[in-house]
Amino acid sequence: MTNYAIPLWDTPTIPVVDGDPFPVHRIFCVGRNYAAHAREMGHDPDREAPFFFAKPANAVVPNRTTVPYPDKTNDLHPEIELVVALKGGGYRIPENEALDKIFGYCVGLDMTRRDMQSGFKDLGRPWDMAKGFDRSAPMSEIHTADSIGHFSSGSVTLAVNDEVRQKGDVNQLIWNVEETISYLSGLIELHPGDLIMTGTPSGVSAVVKGDHLVGHVDRLTDLNITID
Repeated sequence: MTNYAIPLWDTPTIPVVDGDPFPVHRIFCVGRNYAAHAREMGHDPDREAPFFFAKPANAVVPNRTTVPYPDKTNDLHPEIELVVALKGGGYRIPENEALDKIFGYCVGLDMTRRDMQSGFKDLGRPWDMAKGFDRSAPMSEIHTADSIGHFSSGSVTLAVNDEVRQKGDVNQLIWNVEETISYLSGLIELHPGDLIMTGTPSGVSAVVKGDHLVGHVDRLTDLNITID
């Protein structure tokens, strides 16, 4: 047994429907991957090269739990996303091999301190702390690709207190799942356990304490959380 200078921490995991828990290695997020969301954020939705940011693995929050409203923000925005969980990795993965690397899919929320992000952008500073803070990545249970197949289309919605605020379809992704995996693997070597949050449709807006959020992607378990 290897000895360590400090006690090892628990590996973050996500439950798998009818399977063993999925260990989370890293979380990568695609920015502005729906044209309508790019426009609402004041950007050109043309098919420019995708860009990515990251969240720590321990930002994962399990389904059907309460998420505390984070400090240092008065403008908390949830962003609904289809999340890809990888069972295989590699460097420079060809698009026609990308689906073979996928273990399964789940519903995720990219929680964002929007006012902090905007302030960092204005100052030309990195906005990691606007995206990668504690409990910033609620996730539903993972369904394996073997059980449900892959996604080229499917409704994506977020309801807040039963009011639908975000609505889109996976077929509206600027960069689809295969292209995203292939492109990202040209920037870094991907590994089993990595998650890729594929982008959010338009309609993002603030939530407050007491709000109940339901994230939905067709064929997947809904994500239910409450802001406290």
